[in-house]
Amino acid sequence: MGFFEKIKNGLSKTRNALSGLFAGEYEVDDEFYEELEERLILADLGVELATRSVEELRKVAYDKMYTTPTKVRGGLADILTGTLDVGDPELKLSTRPSVILVIGVNGVGKTTTIGKLANQLAGEGKRVLLCAADTFRAAAADQLEIWANRADVELVRQHEGADPASVVFDGISAAKARGADVIIIDTAGRLHNKANLMNELGKISRVVDRELPGAAKEVLLVLDATTGQNGLIQAKQFQQIAGVTGIVLTKLDGTAKGGIVIAVADALQIPVKYVGVGEGIDDLMPFNAREFVEALI
Repeated sequence: MGFFEKIKNGLSKTRNALSGLFAGEYEVDDEFYEELEERLILADLGVELATRSVEELRKVAYDKMYTTPTKVRGGLADILTGTLDVGDPELKLSTRPSVILVIGVNGVGKTTTIGKLANQLAGEGKRVLLCAADTFRAAAADQLEIWANRADVELVRQHEGADPASVVFDGISAAKARGADVIIIDTAGRLHNKANLMNELGKISRVVDRELPGAAKEVLLVLDATTGQNGLIQAKQFQQIAGVTGIVLTKLDGTAKGGIVIAVADALQIPVKYVGVGEGIDDLMPFNAREFVEALI
């Protein structure tokens, strides 16, 4: 099953909330646009973005004389696709090794995302090494080891409570020795306060920069789509701390608030690079803005 079909299935709850408006051929009016704005807000675009999008749609519809739901739907698809166009959704993995730092609060599906991403990259012929630098959460390394085995990739870990930067140093040394193409680093999702989290992520980044100067580096923030606007608050905090280069939205198959994908990209001006649409190892999909919007509305 391709991206569009999986996304279409995953976004069924959100689409059902929007699609009724575009059914039939009748002349759209002010009431139509007011209802559309309300439904976009309920789909978690957020008030400001939903209002802005509908205002822009009204102008486009007026200029191009769109008077039917079908034509208006096409105009909305163009606007929302443009909103998502905030950078290249492709991973930057131009060096050997390249580094992917994966961040996000506990419970968003971070470890699962790492396992699925490792499986995908290994399937492309890349030699992948996982680094278990979330040493604060009980059994985090054990969970990552299960995924490493499923994806048939290598893992570097230490004991629970070890210094995360030390684990990263060991991981980079192993990657160099073994000729790995990609190192994926799991990080702590929650420490006692934001300053501690910032310090730990800062130490890890400094080790990476020192040991692999000039390496291609992605910082992927994993967000749970079902948390809606709360996820956006998390994203803004992590962006300040860690220099996020891309977003991964998980659990899209379980939410009627799929519009949060557009809200996050718009608010942070950072591209969405992957979306999770199920529990299977192949249910992490590289992001395609146009297909996503078509599936959404």
